[in-house]
Amino acid sequence: MSHSRRTLSLVTLLLIFVVVGGAVTWRLLDAGEAASGGSVEAVGPDPAGVEGAPEQFSAALAQPVSGAEVVRDTLWIRVTAAGQAQAYRRTALTSQSEGVVRHVPVRENQTVSTGGLLVQVDTVQPALALAQSRADLLAAETEYRQRVLFDDEIEDPAVRAERERIARSTSGLEQAQVRLRQAEIELERTRVTAPFRGRVADLRVVEGQYVSVGAELLTIVDLDPIKVEVQVLESELRFLAEGRRATLTFNAFPGEPFTGAIATINPIVDPETSTGRVTVLLPNADGRIKPGMYAEVSLDAEALPDRVLVPRSAILERGEGRRRSMLFVYEDGPRGGLAKWRYVNPGRENETHVEILPEGAEQDFVEPGEIVLVDGHHYLAHDTPIRLVQDVAAAGGRPGR
Repeated sequence: MSHSRRTLSLVTLLLIFVVVGGAVTWRLLDAGEAASGGSVEAVGPDPAGVEGAPEQFSAALAQPVSGAEVVRDTLWIRVTAAGQAQAYRRTALTSQSEGVVRHVPVRENQTVSTGGLLVQVDTVQPALALAQSRADLLAAETEYRQRVLFDDEIEDPAVRAERERIARSTSGLEQAQVRLRQAEIELERTRVTAPFRGRVADLRVVEGQYVSVGAELLTIVDLDPIKVEVQVLESELRFLAEGRRATLTFNAFPGEPFTGAIATINPIVDPETSTGRVTVLLPNADGRIKPGMYAEVSLDAEALPDRVLVPRSAILERGEGRRRSMLFVYEDGPRGGLAKWRYVNPGRENETHVEILPEGAEQDFVEPGEIVLVDGHHYLAHDTPIRLVQDVAAAGGRPGR
């Protein structure tokens, strides 16, 4: 009996080992299958994976780049300075009459014409004074006529002239004429009108307000053209001349250039700052540019005619240790465009273009009409296939900015 029980225990223990071993083996096989990529259906090429990468960045594909034409033109060396917009003309108008404001037919920023009514002050007192002056003049004229009633019978012209002078003085005629003119001026002063065409600014009065003589009412500004005054170093003033072009970029309109011209150059240099004032005028019909706006101003100064010019962004520097200036030129190849590099000799430059000097012992040259690469060319090699596009980033390339 004990022998049977021992045998049963051994058989049971053996079955347990078999079950546990099978389970472990099954788990190991399942893990290996998962590590190798899962089922057969899941294994296959991934178009977005590694197999697509070499094709996407292959040097055999034409790289998108932007180009610009080489030109022969005048290179303008420019003087730059900061400036502030001001009204071309500006005047603050004050009251010339005392009384209550009866009418203000304008508002701020409204355009007014020369002579247009701006403010009307009460006219009662000036009108009464004018009526009294006219009555006084009429009385004086009557008195004068009585004093010279029979003077036309006097034959001597000198005597008649002397009697007329005395009569005008003693009758009060001359004084009455002066008082009448003064009354007319006082009535005219109740009307405040625009001295020139412009816009209303700093309106300080309202209807019903009492004003005294000398009270400031409003300001009229002429904004077309508008002027920008810049301070230029005395060493650079000699390059400037009236009438030359000025390019302005206002902080209020980033990236939008405005074009004007040098109007005047002050002949006096400020000894404290060693600068001279240069006034630039530019059109402003729509009134977008307001007095007080700040701008960066670029003034055409020195002119270098008949120069071969390329955009500044075309110039790159390559070389180990010794850096050399070069650029890429677009050339037609058997399957499209190719990037051909050339070592060049840059000369003078301004904010946008560089002069290319004639080739030397180790430099090449570019000719007007050729296309040089200006964007997407920083990582190219010689003979790289390329295609010209307007926007390198949009075309999937690598822009340099």
